Amino acid sequence: MTRHNAGFILADFAVREWGFPRFRREGDAEISRGTLGEQPVVVIKPQTYMNRSGLALRPLLALPDFVPERDLIVLVDDVAIPLGTIRLRARGSSGGHHGLDSIEEVLGSQSYARLRIGTGPPPPGVDLATFDLEEFTPEERERLLDIMPWMLDALSCWVTEGIETAMNRYNRKPEVEP
Repeated sequence: MTRHNAGFILADFAVREWGFPRFRREGDAEISRGTLGEQPVVVIKPQTYMNRSGLALRPLLALPDFVPERDLIVLVDDVAIPLGTIRLRARGSSGGHHGLDSIEEVLGSQSYARLRIGTGPPPPGVDLATFDLEEFTPEERERLLDIMPWMLDALSCWVTEGIETAMNRYNRKPEVEP
C-alpha cells in the first residue's frame, strides 16, 4: 500500500476490528456496513481515481437524513503532518489534496469531518507525487501499524461521541513510542 492509501489501511483495520462484514462492491465504491454501539456505520472505499473520490458519495446524498456535517468523516493521508500522528478537523479546506477537492465539489461544501493521517513530508529532492505513490518503507509501515489502535480509537470516538470530543481527545501525539 502506498502513502496515498493510508485512509484505506485505517478503513480496513476498522472493519476488521469492529467485526463488520467484508467490503462489497457497490457502484463506485467498496462498502461495509455495521453498527458501533447503537450507531449505524457505513465504511466506504472509493474505487474511482483518487481525484474523483467524491463520486462514491453521491448515493449518500440521496438519503433524506444524511447530513455530511454530522454523518461523514473522511480518512485521508497528509504529508504536512508527521508520520505517526493524526489531526481531526470538523471542516476546512482541501489543503491541495485532490481527493478532498473532489469530495468538496460533490458535497458543495467544506463542512465535513476529516481524520488526517500523517505520512510526513517527502525527503529533499523527491517529488511530492512520486513520494505519495511510493510504498511505505518497512520502518514507516511499522510506525503506522503501531498507531493503528490509536487511530481506530479516534474514529470510534467520532462515531459515538462526535467530532468535538474526538478532536479534544485525539489531536495530540499518540502515546506510542516511535
